[in-house]
Amino acid sequence: MAFVPQRSKEGELYLISESQKADFHEKGLAILENFLTEEELKTIESTYEDYMKNGSSAKQGKDFCDMSQPFNTPREDYQIVNAMLPRVYYPVLQNNVFERLAKCVVKQIYPDVEMDIDYDQLLDKTPKSKDAIFAWHQDMAYWPPASLTPDTRTVTFSLALDSTTKRNGCIKYIPGSGKAKTLRSHKPIGTSREEAHAIQISVDEEAENVEYAQVKRGSVSIHDEYVVHGSGGNYSDGRRRTYVIAFRSKDTIRKERDVGFTHSHNDTTNWDVFNQWK
Repeated sequence: MAFVPQRSKEGELYLISESQKADFHEKGLAILENFLTEEELKTIESTYEDYMKNGSSAKQGKDFCDMSQPFNTPREDYQIVNAMLPRVYYPVLQNNVFERLAKCVVKQIYPDVEMDIDYDQLLDKTPKSKDAIFAWHQDMAYWPPASLTPDTRTVTFSLALDSTTKRNGCIKYIPGSGKAKTLRSHKPIGTSREEAHAIQISVDEEAENVEYAQVKRGSVSIHDEYVVHGSGGNYSDGRRRTYVIAFRSKDTIRKERDVGFTHSHNDTTNWDVFNQWK
């Protein structure tokens, strides 16, 4: 009989299968179906919409931007609305059911270490935005190197508020590409980090074994820190909304903060300090 992910009667437990753990450790990405109930999702969705409606670069600086375009892009022209650290700016998000269930899963993946939320992020690919692209990258290329944070273990959850498909720009990834725990060479998308925060890898999609993580509304994908991944534009008539939470060890988070790194785009300490990608 196939394993069916289980939620406890109290709703605070989500059990994952050995095959899902294997996908995460071997491929770098796994999908967890039916992570939230529709009722739970609607509550999250309401808070999400409040934040995205009221957020702005005037309030959050570079932590409210378009990840695919320069920081000074007018709000009405955004193709990927990118809101970094919403739980910092909007504490009502803290300790919600998504956070609690995600922490439960993290303990199953890495039972030997105490992990906590390192950062969160809200994303919204607007309808018919063909340039709403996340370029191919590895998350570690944005973060302090392993020489500063030796324990790089990361579990990043992407909750689908809208079902994700190839047409609306779901995550695409190269299975096993991060297993060696090494970084490919990245380069900035803009001429400087002041122009754009994003960096990219050159990937020959015809030569690589690319897979697509198409995730139903209320389900999540989880990926690690080294898997090569990205996403295409949104060619659909609807939005593609995602709520991201990333967990790292408490020791790693402390080491990040000690060097002034918080995942805020407003920080002076960012990828261009650690990695001089050219």
